[in-house]
Amino acid sequence: MNPLTHFNEAGEAHMVDVGEKPASQRIAVAEGYIEMRPQTLALILEGGHKKGDVLGIARIAGIMACKRTADLIPLCHPIPITHVDVRLEPQTEHDRVRCEVMVKTLGATGVEMEALTAVQFSLLTIYDMCKAVDRGMVIQSVRLLEKAGGKSGHWQRSKDDR
Repeated sequence: MNPLTHFNEAGEAHMVDVGEKPASQRIAVAEGYIEMRPQTLALILEGGHKKGDVLGIARIAGIMACKRTADLIPLCHPIPITHVDVRLEPQTEHDRVRCEVMVKTLGATGVEMEALTAVQFSLLTIYDMCKAVDRGMVIQSVRLLEKAGGKSGHWQRSKDDR
């Protein structure tokens, strides 16, 4: 198992030096869910929410959060994001919305944290917009599905782990 890289030899937290790493295309895909009452999901789908287009606003929130990840996570590098795709899929059979985010960069470090951050903030935005009608919503199963690029290459969560 690799040692934790965010600590120096003295055990102090530090930002990893990625200056010597070659730039490469890097991609990360993450997902998460927000469960809610069926009536809450119906309200979102009907577009009858008085705050507006819940999923559209959540999509923008995810993109914005993705771009601000280094401001939110102390040792995360600010990196140039080349693409963000936030997909919000209502799943009426499970009374939830699934969020999947794919992030790309051409850089020296990966975009896993950006993808995970975008998922969380998209789902938090749905919660914020709907909490007046459903405080019992649950955000769950936020996780990395896939990453590609860099020295460690390609990694994908197995179908059994989803």
